[in-house]
Amino acid sequence: MVIGDFPNRIDADIAQSALDACGIESFVSADDAGGVQPGLWMKGVRLLVLEADANRALAVLNEEPQEPQEP
Repeated sequence: MVIGDFPNRIDADIAQSALDACGIESFVSADDAGGVQPGLWMKGVRLLVLEADANRALAVLNEEPQEPQEP
């Protein structure tokens, strides 16, 4: 299930890293010839998860970033 459409691979990879940190398996899909031709992106880069993980993944991606705590 597609849970995000990003303008570039870097933004999609950052979102994927956030999901990975929460134990949610995801997949980045981009029509860019395996990264060789980034100019081929037609509709952006999609981030996909299993349907069972979709609600949890969306909650992670929509969470507001928190400021680092000083020791």
